[in-house]
Amino acid sequence: MTIREAREADLPAIVAIHNAAIATRMATAQLRLVTAEERLPWLREHMPDRHPLWVLENDDRVAAWLSVHPFSGRCAYRGTAEVSVYVAENCRRRGYARALLQRLIEWGPALEVRALLGLIFSHNAPSLALFRQLGFHHWGLLPRVAQMEERVRDVVIVGRHLSYRGEGGKE
Repeated sequence: MTIREAREADLPAIVAIHNAAIATRMATAQLRLVTAEERLPWLREHMPDRHPLWVLENDDRVAAWLSVHPFSGRCAYRGTAEVSVYVAENCRRRGYARALLQRLIEWGPALEVRALLGLIFSHNAPSLALFRQLGFHHWGLLPRVAQMEERVRDVVIVGRHLSYRGEGGKE
């Protein structure tokens, strides 16, 4: 298995994985399928040295992906990033999401990330368990904020601090 920065050629696989997740209503608040063309600007916005978009390849095909994006555009939150991770349906339970998240935890300080956040639906027990196993803690709850057809869902905020000394060398 190989973890690397995503390229434009990976976009069809990234979109296919994401669209499969949309159908489950477990991992994304996106409700309609997206196209590679629609997601191209999103891919190009990622900055490898600050907010990467990584893919995990197995047998020369994209099996999972992870994206990091700013929590907020406000300066005080510069060291806080939100993470999303998705795995192809036929590749789940092989440790791919764990491998991507572990890589991010290791690389976080080099990316100048002090805190990682995940926003996870409360009914997504597998994701909540994975993040908990990797040292994320329950930092909050957004009750009944996601309207998914006739169901309203809670979002759990999980977070983890990383070892990083920000500007001025102070925590």
